[in-house]
Amino acid sequence: MSGFRLQRGDRLVLATHNKGKLAEFQDMLADFGLDIVSAGELGLPEPEETGTTFVENARLKAHAAAKATGQIALSDDSGIAVDALDGAPGVYTADWAGVPRNFTNAMQKVEDLLVEKGAVTPDQRRAQFNAILCLAHPDGHDMIFEGVVPGTLVWPPVGDMGHGYDPMFKPDGHAKTFGQMSAAEKHSWAPGKEGLSHRARAFAKFVKDVL
Repeated sequence: MSGFRLQRGDRLVLATHNKGKLAEFQDMLADFGLDIVSAGELGLPEPEETGTTFVENARLKAHAAAKATGQIALSDDSGIAVDALDGAPGVYTADWAGVPRNFTNAMQKVEDLLVEKGAVTPDQRRAQFNAILCLAHPDGHDMIFEGVVPGTLVWPPVGDMGHGYDPMFKPDGHAKTFGQMSAAEKHSWAPGKEGLSHRARAFAKFVKDVL
């Protein structure tokens, strides 16, 4: 896979049905001239995420979309891992929000468990957002890109930007939660820069190697 590059005009299938993720990817990919379409827009079924790691689930989604379309596909599997909860919810980050997704309830569940553990001070409420991008080819080859951002969980949640657990996550070195940050602040990605969010950091590696 070394030496592979996407060119302007190439079609890239975003292997997601999540409108929040789709919007973030569209923002970050806007300047590269790719023909972007999502698995949701194509009416592809959502593959069952049976993996126990972010890498496994990212591969499942990317390869399913690449196989179904015969096109190169990019997936993301991401989530929050809370130190005091032994890394939970981890790959079950979205599952904790139930069906239909209700992340207010999911954040409350995290908070309730932290309180049960007696995790009340910032050093006891450490967490990290993780993102894995998988770029899969129809022939079965793939490339993996990882991004991690450490931070602290706050309560009550603050801000109504972003999605998921963003309002309760304050990244290290910042006074605001992800939920208080604009998309530009949260991603803060530019050529040669790492970016702030976990997805932006994985994306920076993807751009360096593929675009």
